Amino acid sequence: KTILQLQIFYSLSIFSDHSIYITMGVITLENEFLVAVSPAKLFKAYCLDTDALMPKILPEYIKSSEIIEGNGGPGTVRKITFVEGKGLNYVKQKIEAIDEENFTYSFSVIEADVWKFAEVEKVIYENKFVPTPEGGSICKRTSTYHIKGDGEINKDKIKDVYGKKTQALFKVVEAYFLANPDA
Repeated sequence: KTILQLQIFYSLSIFSDHSIYITMGVITLENEFLVAVSPAKLFKAYCLDTDALMPKILPEYIKSSEIIEGNGGPGTVRKITFVEGKGLNYVKQKIEAIDEENFTYSFSVIEADVWKFAEVEKVIYENKFVPTPEGGSICKRTSTYHIKGDGEINKDKIKDVYGKKTQALFKVVEAYFLANPDA
């Protein structure tokens, strides 16, 4: 189940191909991803053990993940390097907030070669992992895209990349833990 809501501030233009381009503003997307893994395990894998676990779970995409500044708490900067030929070389994330007790985690993408297609200053991701009655999780994710000055970005590209890739990531993590329940 995926819920997608979109809030757009400032100006937008609709072109004949029905694409919507946003200029000078902020785009906020909200999604929910259902994952058959407990919130504690999902939070630990996605937020705390990212550097060790993500290259192991996704070796065909992630070459390495490492903290380059900080101690793992707010302000920490992590660099994720991707396998060559995937259209993306690296991304740097800054941890904004982390709450292990409530399974919430917020980070911003502060640098990435993927943003060459759009004029994005930064993206802030807020994640909350909520238990389901079946023992799994719902990841509630809010993404806020800050567009540079007079920059222009195609909302449809963000929706497509944002939803599909994030859903795929959580499904791979889910499959890993279902295949390795003691991991």
